[in-house]
Amino acid sequence: MTARDADVPGPRPSPDSELTWLLHRAAQHMHNATGDQAEKHGLALREYIVLSALHKTPGLTQGELGRTLSLDKTTLMSQLDRLERRGLVVRHSSPHDRRLRIPVITDSGEALRATVAEASAAVEASALDGYEQEHIAHFRQMLFAIIGDSEDPGSCL
Repeated sequence: MTARDADVPGPRPSPDSELTWLLHRAAQHMHNATGDQAEKHGLALREYIVLSALHKTPGLTQGELGRTLSLDKTTLMSQLDRLERRGLVVRHSSPHDRRLRIPVITDSGEALRATVAEASAAVEASALDGYEQEHIAHFRQMLFAIIGDSEDPGSCL
């Protein structure tokens, strides 16, 4: 429990809490911790997630990227505009359809993304400190089994 949690009235999680609530609270904790790391490096969490998506799945059109992240067109465009103004992303026309734009992470965008990813990995490792690697691997497998590998209409933002 963090100091911030102690100030919030209401029920506290316990090992017998509903799984959905525990997963939600764990996700909130990691979301906040990753957001803090992104902000330390001058990025909003959403900007970091957009950069990460471009890193992991290059070649997506803006529309495909929006669907991947469950962002509406207006929100995605404002994120890409900010990233482009900072020189972290450039947009190219699709070679197959000039009406489609493909955002591409720049070298400086990749360097910043990698820095935040490294800091976020350290936060994740700290959160999992004390657990055996075998248990962490099993936990990841369990989460993947719950989520599955099909298209996810939910947002990570």
